[in-house]
Amino acid sequence: VQLQASGGGEVQAGGSLTLSCAGSGRSFINHHMGWFRQPPGKEREFVARISRNAAATRYADSVKGRFTISRTNTKNTLYLQMNNLKPGDTAVYYCAATTVVGGTTDPHDFYPWGQGTLVTVSS
Repeated sequence: VQLQASGGGEVQAGGSLTLSCAGSGRSFINHHMGWFRQPPGKEREFVARISRNAAATRYADSVKGRFTISRTNTKNTLYLQMNNLKPGDTAVYYCAATTVVGGTTDPHDFYPWGQGTLVTVSS
């Protein structure tokens, strides 16, 4: 599967953005999907993940209650709805796929990756 993320931009604190990740190929439905982010000068970190059939989701504590991950398999698309954004959410956001079972959040278990989309939250 090939992935392409979009939807980043600049928003004020408290605002909202929705990221999309378009997958190509029929194998999208066979992959669990995740969102990761890399803040400036920091390591890439887990944000959220969703199972192949969207039955299970998992979030980083820092975004729980503010972000919602979802997917539409008929459209090969992954989403990340981000509400009540904070300056600390500023980062390049990446979508990625995995076939590893067990709910992994380790970025090393995810491949392939989409290109990043920059989210900037100003105070």
